[in-house]
Amino acid sequence: MAPITMVEGRRISLSNLDKVLYPESGFTKGEVLHYYARVADAMLPHLHDRPVSFLRYPDGPDGQLFFTKNPPPGTPDWVRTTPVPRSEDLTAEQVVVGDLPTLMWAANLVVEFHTHQWPAAAPGTADRLILDLDPGPPATVVECCAAALWLRERLAADGLRACAKTSGSKGLHLIAPLEPTPSERVSAYAKTLAQEAERALPDLIVHRMAKNLRPGKVFVDHSQNAAAKTTAAPYTLRARALPTVSAPVSWGEVEACHDPAELVFLADDIPPRLARDGDLCAPLLDPDQAGGLP
Repeated sequence: MAPITMVEGRRISLSNLDKVLYPESGFTKGEVLHYYARVADAMLPHLHDRPVSFLRYPDGPDGQLFFTKNPPPGTPDWVRTTPVPRSEDLTAEQVVVGDLPTLMWAANLVVEFHTHQWPAAAPGTADRLILDLDPGPPATVVECCAAALWLRERLAADGLRACAKTSGSKGLHLIAPLEPTPSERVSAYAKTLAQEAERALPDLIVHRMAKNLRPGKVFVDHSQNAAAKTTAAPYTLRARALPTVSAPVSWGEVEACHDPAELVFLADDIPPRLARDGDLCAPLLDPDQAGGLP
């Protein structure tokens, strides 16, 4: 029988805690749960009141991966859900991870956490702008950093203050807090910004997804600002060979990056970083930091 754990008064059944999910490092499911418990204070504010989608990998990154927006079968009745109507299902709902019990219940399913750029209270009205910088080999996150620095200054010229985090895979995410703005308008602005970046740095940046355009360049993916899209949340583990994290990074780290390994962070790296630096994406949570689109 799976052990029952009490988390803030909620009974949660935890299963297969010794199961190795990341064979390359031996990182187990129990360690996944321990990681999320340790980073909960920093992670939960970024999930609070924001519908989540899950990328599930219950047998590790080499097993079956499946993306789900709907609450999984067996979701406890105490887990909060919120309506997120979709064209194919006007009654659709998604989970909102607003407290530690819900975080631990979801982590027990072995998931990546992905969020919309808008809160549950205002579907389709974004309070964040995101640019996903994805390197086309042989480019790496080093080239993403160069692109990020240009984009940071361009955003600042429009009064927007960007934070940076690793994608937990190959690239980098730039996120800027916004005054509430329709997602369609944010998407249009982000696309214009990506096109402008390509014109300014044609040897480094491309704004279109076509694979033949991307070798050696950084694709500035603006599409994740669409209301229907979600992006890996700060501090989520990723389904990769190692337990990598989508980790907030300082602009000093971005400026100093000359080796891709410098911006690879594993689960065990994050608690010490939080103890030293705090939450480097905290400005996203401060309404006073939010800017308006020009």
